Amino acid sequence: MSQGRCRRTPGGVSWLGLHLVWCPKYRCRILGGRVAARCGQLLEQVADECGWQIVAKEVMADHVRLFVRVGPTDAPASVARVFKGRTARVVRQEFPYLRDRAKVWWSPSYFAAWVGYVWESMVRRCIEHRGDAVLAS
Repeated sequence: MSQGRCRRTPGGVSWLGLHLVWCPKYRCRILGGRVAARCGQLLEQVADECGWQIVAKEVMADHVRLFVRVGPTDAPASVARVFKGRTARVVRQEFPYLRDRAKVWWSPSYFAAWVGYVWESMVRRCIEHRGDAVLAS
């Protein structure tokens, strides 16, 4: 494990990757074109503000898939809440026509899995190449 990948805090050194997936309410296909591009920008902004590093991301029409490095005190539920909350609020403000199509932007559920050092390349490859089959093997 290279030093550049580790995160140093006053209490120690950590390397924590989190694989997150969430969908719009009812899995509506509303994340296309400019909306998807803006959502991707917002994900990057949130990560920068929180001190997280996005390793891979994919904004599809009906889901968001994200691999992010987080700190040792960042709980998966909190990370998902921050990403989902900011993107929903800003996108609904900037694209008013979506307010009528989706009263509630994101589904309340999400998938989260800690990614070990060995599995990083597999998760990254899955997100970048849109292959759910990679994780199934």
